[in-house]
Amino acid sequence: MPSSKVSSGAFGARSSHRTTGFFCAALLLVLGIGCSRSHNANVMATVNGKPILRSEVDQVFHANLGNSNQQPSAAQADIMRMNILRQLIDQEIIMQRAAKLNLTATDDEVQEQLNQLKAPFTPDEFQKRLDAQHMTLDDLKREIRRNRTEEKLFNKEITSRINVTDADIAAYYNAHKADFDLLEPQYHLAQIMVTSIPMPPQQVGNLQNSKATNDAEARRKIEMLHNRLEAGDDFSALAMNFSESPNTSGNGGDMGFVSESQLRQDPQVYAAVAKLKPGQITDIVPEYGPGDSKKPVAYAIYKLLDREAAGQRQLDDPRVQQAIRQQLRDGRKQLLENAYLEMLRDQARVVNYYAEEIFRNGAQ
Repeated sequence: MPSSKVSSGAFGARSSHRTTGFFCAALLLVLGIGCSRSHNANVMATVNGKPILRSEVDQVFHANLGNSNQQPSAAQADIMRMNILRQLIDQEIIMQRAAKLNLTATDDEVQEQLNQLKAPFTPDEFQKRLDAQHMTLDDLKREIRRNRTEEKLFNKEITSRINVTDADIAAYYNAHKADFDLLEPQYHLAQIMVTSIPMPPQQVGNLQNSKATNDAEARRKIEMLHNRLEAGDDFSALAMNFSESPNTSGNGGDMGFVSESQLRQDPQVYAAVAKLKPGQITDIVPEYGPGDSKKPVAYAIYKLLDREAAGQRQLDDPRVQQAIRQQLRDGRKQLLENAYLEMLRDQARVVNYYAEEIFRNGAQ
């Protein structure tokens, strides 16, 4: 009997080791950790079999660094590349979905936006901007195509699904009625801003990645934009394509409502705006840095969209309804975009070789 117990215990121990080993091996197989999949060294990831190349990631990486004298540490550089790769994976997922729905931007649509981007610059200036961003003309065309394709896809798959009813607007108004009681006059403004302050073009937030690099270029660009506005070009479209204010360019330069007391803090801007009627634009307004600096750091054009007197605004005011409708649409659009992208990720076959490489090397 004792030998039987020993034998049983030994079998149980061997069985336990084999079971543990089986599950560990299965886990490693699933995660792909501890092994190196065979792939081209220049391929950092694949999306449904389509490769994302190291050269693509490095191009965005160097463009984001710009002319900065501070170089990231090795760990920081790896984190930056990981984030860039994730963005490129998402872009590829979106492009493949758009292609499936025949929504890829056409050559004519790409050329139209390219012409708008070239407009403020001479050919030499335009080429210098490309060089500074480590881009070729073909690279820029691909970026324009991606942006336009994403816009078309989201319009069809997301924007078309959003419906804000009158009941939704009334419910929001009743829950936030105090927000529509104005203690002082309010100015609904839109803005186009150009600045000579250096920053990577990807951070300026406009559709064309358009960025002035010095004061002379900034003045030339803002004068071009003012001339186009005077000629009848749409303010919102120009702001989205060329304004260098990342906080407002994405929504056509719309700054929302600004109180009169806040506006008066900049006497020059207040003087320019106060004499406007709704729909009119200011002349070019120089913006100065802190202190007694007399050299402009930026130039702006403001458009007065509306002016509100103090007091309670009512639900039957069309402007109140439009403001609520837009706010509800924007919130729902953001939510649906996030959910839609998560769904596309779930449906895609993504292999991130770079992530595997980082994890494997970090474990050594």
